[in-house]
Amino acid sequence: MADMTLEQLSEKIRDIDFGMFSTRTEGNAVASRPMSNNGEVEYDGDSYFFCHESTRMVSDIEGDAHVGLTFTGKKGLLGKPPIFIAIVGTAELIRDKARFAKHWVEDLERWFKQGIDTPGLVMIRVQAERIHYWDGEDEGELIP
Repeated sequence: MADMTLEQLSEKIRDIDFGMFSTRTEGNAVASRPMSNNGEVEYDGDSYFFCHESTRMVSDIEGDAHVGLTFTGKKGLLGKPPIFIAIVGTAELIRDKARFAKHWVEDLERWFKQGIDTPGLVMIRVQAERIHYWDGEDEGELIP
């Protein structure tokens, strides 16, 4: 599927629960950790993640909001490689419970026992600036 649209790519990302979320640390190194997007991928290229205020990820984003996300799909059809997606964007830290509620899914209670009332809960919105994908033998780039 050459020249994939942002909507088509968003659908593919929804099917991939976990990806790697990369930040730049205070020492200018890159730190990556697995994060679930909870199927929260908007057609405009936004992704949402929840974490605790005390994490290194939050302090990294406070120092440098430029982040990277990578996702790898399931095995491709007929022996082809799966889809690979690399997103470069800007992260925003959100501490507003009303905004949490709009993106909350029940599965998150595994990590955040008190739901949106969990002390120190932070939502991270990543607004994609550039998305590169490799889908089997096709590849392309989108700028939302």
